[in-house]
Amino acid sequence: MLTIENLSFWEKETYFNHNDFVIIGAGIVGYTTAFWLRKKYPTSKILILERGYLPSGASTKNAGFACFGSPTEIYDDLQRIPESLVWETVSERFHGLKKLFSIIEPDLFDYKPCGSWDLVEKKEDLLPNDFLLYLNQKIRENFGSSYGETYTQDKTIHEKFGFNGFYSSYHNKLEGAINTGKLMQLLFQKITSLDVNVLFGVKVDSFNDEGNEVVIQTNIGNINCSKLIICTNGFSKELSQKLEVEPARAQVVVTSPLKNLNWEGTFHFDRGYYYFRNIENRILIGGGRNLDFEGETTTDLSISPQIQEAIENLLKTMIIPHAKFEITDRWAGIMGVGKEKKPIIKILSNNVAVGVRLGGMGVAIGSNVGQKLANIF
Repeated sequence: MLTIENLSFWEKETYFNHNDFVIIGAGIVGYTTAFWLRKKYPTSKILILERGYLPSGASTKNAGFACFGSPTEIYDDLQRIPESLVWETVSERFHGLKKLFSIIEPDLFDYKPCGSWDLVEKKEDLLPNDFLLYLNQKIRENFGSSYGETYTQDKTIHEKFGFNGFYSSYHNKLEGAINTGKLMQLLFQKITSLDVNVLFGVKVDSFNDEGNEVVIQTNIGNINCSKLIICTNGFSKELSQKLEVEPARAQVVVTSPLKNLNWEGTFHFDRGYYYFRNIENRILIGGGRNLDFEGETTTDLSISPQIQEAIENLLKTMIIPHAKFEITDRWAGIMGVGKEKKPIIKILSNNVAVGVRLGGMGVAIGSNVGQKLANIF
């Protein structure tokens, strides 16, 4: 491997010498942190380091949901979390999506305002009759009176989508879907156009805040900077064991093209532990982490037979029960989760800050976290 000490004078000057900010992690948070830093510091030298040849966490591996809160999730949260904190979280997601759309025009990454459906399997799992009234009132209070009825119950899911075995659903007209790959490509193009350097294949092993600078130990040698910002989400404990964030693997599959798939939308099931959508005439489906929480608390990007079998069984029995299909793509992404849904955004030392624990909502809140990180220094 070519190390820093073997580089030319020009390479060292361009990429490694005199960096004002180094960001670890080339995901949504890392890219948008760089974006907001550039807005704040037009002449600063900014470098992003990424361990993989592509982003290694969830940013290029997520399902592409532009969502902020399904009714069953919000109801479940309200049983355990103070109401003000629940709506603070929903608001952070809602406004975070708008902030992302202000950085990159949503049409460019195939944003589709197709709505979402929160699927209910059994009659006894229905929410209280007045809960949708409460949700819609809180949406108007938090986001404006023009939003009207955001949430409605939809009992026609079998006729609309050909599903089997679901009793009912709750529809959210404001949610949608994106092309994750295009979004990340556009964010990369945006920040490099703003004179931010990005280096892939550089794994950070440790760092030391020495007061007047931060020394970063990597697989290619030491890198110095004035300020360090950690945006590694599910991988964060590799750099600081003190952070209250755990890795959470999310497994996803995509089917072969289906002949008669004539619907468009995003769907949540089983308290959000399963989720699926269409990609044109294919179905993307992921989830099942609740089948093996211990085994899925990992940074290993491989897939497990137990969860893959559960995902395929859900496809065969409930989502497309009469269709023939093959699985063409399988992968896993690593989220960062914790006991709280609120992200960790804080200073670790005088010259080091961290923004992690996105809780599977990086698309929605990543740009907000990035802006808050940029405002720390």
